[in-house]
Amino acid sequence: MTDQPQTPEGDVPVKPTSASRTTLSHIMTGNDTNLLGTVHGGVIMKLVDDAAGAVAGRHSGGPAVTASMDEMVFLEPVRVGDLVHVRAQVNWTGRSSMEVGVRVMAERWNESTPAQQVGSAYLVFAAVDEEGKPRRVPQVAPETERDKRRYQEAQIRRTHRLARRRAIKELREQRAAEGIDD
Repeated sequence: MTDQPQTPEGDVPVKPTSASRTTLSHIMTGNDTNLLGTVHGGVIMKLVDDAAGAVAGRHSGGPAVTASMDEMVFLEPVRVGDLVHVRAQVNWTGRSSMEVGVRVMAERWNESTPAQQVGSAYLVFAAVDEEGKPRRVPQVAPETERDKRRYQEAQIRRTHRLARRRAIKELREQRAAEGIDD
């Protein structure tokens, strides 16, 4: 039995946004750099995926796998010596999937200047059971006005993802019917 609140129907647990929100912090070193001397985008993407995965696992109460990275935006370069904070939270939940929003902040490790946003991302995770099959996730309950806005924006992104997937599938089927082999 779980101590999570239940929906009025009593069948799907609900968790507030704050229950799984987390921040992962890391100091960037010379091992993290690319050929331009700034931190490699792939290093930031791994931190984003790590933080988002922790949030997805916390929210779903078990294993969750990355299904897609909807968007990754790099706003400013990250440099050696920057203390990077990757803040993540569940924005939206479906039956077995979750959208996790991530904000990447950076500050100099030895200065007391405020951190600035250097990136953001949206990832979709699927909760899985021991056999790797989808499993039900608790609904997310937005708590603040910002959480509610993020929930609504996530619904829009989901609608666009599904429409794009459908349109591509239809185009491929049409081309196959026309005998065009890609």
